[in-house]
Amino acid sequence: MTSAWLALAVTTAIQSLVSMAVLTLPVMAPAVAQALGTSATYTGLYVALVYVGAIFASLSAGNAVARFGAIRVSQGGLVLCAAGLALSALPSLPAIAAGALLIGLGYGPITPASSHLLVRTTPAHRMSVVFSIKQTGVPLGGVLAGAIVPGLMLWVGWQAALLFVAAANLVCAAVAQPLRAGLDADRDPATRLALGNLAGPLRLVLSYPALRMLAACSFAFSITQLSFTSYLVTYLDAALAYGLVTAGIAMSLAQLGGVGGRVFWGYVSDRWLGARRMLTTLSLLMTAAALATALLHPGLPVPLVMAVLVVFGASAIGWNGIYLAEVARRAPAGQAGLATGGTLAFTFFGVVLGPPLFGALSGLAGSYRAGFLALAVVTGLCTVALARAHRLLPST
Repeated sequence: MTSAWLALAVTTAIQSLVSMAVLTLPVMAPAVAQALGTSATYTGLYVALVYVGAIFASLSAGNAVARFGAIRVSQGGLVLCAAGLALSALPSLPAIAAGALLIGLGYGPITPASSHLLVRTTPAHRMSVVFSIKQTGVPLGGVLAGAIVPGLMLWVGWQAALLFVAAANLVCAAVAQPLRAGLDADRDPATRLALGNLAGPLRLVLSYPALRMLAACSFAFSITQLSFTSYLVTYLDAALAYGLVTAGIAMSLAQLGGVGGRVFWGYVSDRWLGARRMLTTLSLLMTAAALATALLHPGLPVPLVMAVLVVFGASAIGWNGIYLAEVARRAPAGQAGLATGGTLAFTFFGVVLGPPLFGALSGLAGSYRAGFLALAVVTGLCTVALARAHRLLPST
């Protein structure tokens, strides 16, 4: 039991720091864009580059974890994120693009590594809630980014803010070192690393109908999640005139909704609804929240706006733990990390496509409202597909 809680604590902390790394530049996007003489709508391209790197890293993570151990792979991810943040601090668009790719290479293997650890230490009947608790690291990273980074940027500048988060990632990697021997005891140094192995996780996912359905579901949900978190601050600043600090606080509240949602939905899934019904319910909530967000205007009471965003965060950020736990359940014995890496490739592909399309559509329409309306359509279609998928994704 001690090892189970230790594994959960360390994987959650690591997830928080790499998630903060991904969102640090997007929460400063208007100010960074102004400093560089470009448009904040290109935030979507930055996020896309992050997840291009993450796709490659997630596909290679299964064999890397088997060879080096989950903690060592996670430490490497933290170091890569720190390097990417430092590179992004250079006042150059090519440097920022290269930094985004490095952050993605660091972010991609974190979830397969944590799944490898948690599936070894978690009882089957607690899988959804434990994986959901671990996945609170993603919105916790968003909370840290929204609450700390805008104020830090105003105090020391956007470049120093990036370096501060880079240093925090390096500290986390150092703190994890004493745990490495115990938690990486199952590593096999004889495991081969080869480019040909990258297709293995995809073949595994495509071979199992339930895994295919989960991967498709995550593709649509990731479009919604990352578009929401990448553009929320910019949307509130441009459409509701909230200012960066207030908009950052709003994003923190939405991320806190995701933190609470991940744990609550995981408990409800394990206790009552099962994975399929829970995912269908969350998809419906995303649809309603995206539509409500598109209809926000400056005359609405601030508490009402915040409530809408908390619901959006609870659903659009709250689905991942249930999804990952279900992937681990459906994976063949001993292949949870490999299956997670394969399904995450589809998840990250949605991220690659989603935010740039959101930004392009919003730019063409002259309003970010059009982007949120498109998210409502995407999640609405996903709700229908999930509701009809009784045979492929039965309740568990």
